[in-house]
Amino acid sequence: MNEEEIKQKKLEELKEKYLKQQEEARKQDEVESKMQMLLNKILEEDAKARINNVRLVNPQLYSKAFRVLMTMAQKGYLQQGKLNDAQMKEILMELKEEKEIRIRRM
Repeated sequence: MNEEEIKQKKLEELKEKYLKQQEEARKQDEVESKMQMLLNKILEEDAKARINNVRLVNPQLYSKAFRVLMTMAQKGYLQQGKLNDAQMKEILMELKEEKEIRIRRM
């Protein structure tokens, strides 16, 4: 293989990698869009703003809260209407307390 063929092969590999990344990003955007639509159905605006803020600071807590909300919706616990900010805050606090383990230095 000469130098030009090596460069061409490397360029093709980079193009493939770029296309895969673009496809993954598109799929992730699609999933996030669906998640936001579901949240719109079950949360009031202030509660939705809170969980979106959590998503930025603590993605694991966001994912856990989203799963809990979807389970609640599927089991019919949210039939009384949309959750408000106080209810969302309570759910997040409960989920956060489950995870918190503090180690103190002696």
